[in-house]
Amino acid sequence: MTTSGSAPSGHLPPSGQQFRLAFDDQVVTVVEVGAAVREFRVGNRDVFQSYAKSAFSTGFHGAVLVPWPNRLADGRYEFDGEQYQLPITEPARMTALHGLSPWRSWRLVEQQPDRVVLSLALLPSPGFPFFLDTTIDYRLAQLGLEVRTTSRNVGHRACPYAVGFHPWLSSGEAMLDECAVTLDATHRFVTDDRLLPVAEEAVAGTPYDFREPRKLGSLVLDDAFSGVPRTNGRAWVKLAAPDGATAAIWMDESCDYWQLCTGDMLPAQQARRGLAAEPMTAAPNAFVTGRGLRRLEPGESVRTTWGACLL
Repeated sequence: MTTSGSAPSGHLPPSGQQFRLAFDDQVVTVVEVGAAVREFRVGNRDVFQSYAKSAFSTGFHGAVLVPWPNRLADGRYEFDGEQYQLPITEPARMTALHGLSPWRSWRLVEQQPDRVVLSLALLPSPGFPFFLDTTIDYRLAQLGLEVRTTSRNVGHRACPYAVGFHPWLSSGEAMLDECAVTLDATHRFVTDDRLLPVAEEAVAGTPYDFREPRKLGSLVLDDAFSGVPRTNGRAWVKLAAPDGATAAIWMDESCDYWQLCTGDMLPAQQARRGLAAEPMTAAPNAFVTGRGLRRLEPGESVRTTWGACLL
């Protein structure tokens, strides 16, 4: 987690350039830092929990997580017989958290009234000595926001790869306790005190079964889920607020895991007022376990698609 900050008057905002998209009554602002979605609104209703233009994100809000999502134990992994050590970015749990991209400046490739394309060239660095180019394409249309991400290994040797995304579904004016959650997943990863997976269990008969809409209550979540069924090629997380609005995120077959977080660790004005619903191509600690990890060969690319809307 990070702390919030303010931009001096007349200077660039902490999240960098702001790219505004609009379609009918939908508005999205994508920012330079992390290629993150800073806000997504339909009319006067937030779909994503947002943060001010004068601040920076306190919880990876809307960020792209590449080349791995979630936590990597001790920042250490082995690939093709070599050992690597990444910087520890979550000292309290001794993990490398959410990849290398969330605080990088992404480059504008193309912008239209309802679309923006940004790119990031990851050059070799300690712990990840590989060449990886990633492009993200945000589009607004009648059915909501669609996000297409393409990563390509532009180096001369294979690299480990996964990607995730960190939108927070907004609960509107309500606390999460009053909202109903629906989640397409049959299993949950049981974790240790570092939030690293140690087992996997079926959600049936547990407090984590949201296959049918159920009020969240006081349940605290920072959990990954697997066993994702699809309907017409998509899996969903839905957050229904007491005012009748339902903020929703979907992912296609390119992602097989969800992470849900109730944000209890966020600043008071944001805590339990948004639900992180994170599409991921790999499970937590995938650089160690290999669960969902992709071996990306030189010249090979991979595409991921997800989206969000107000139902």
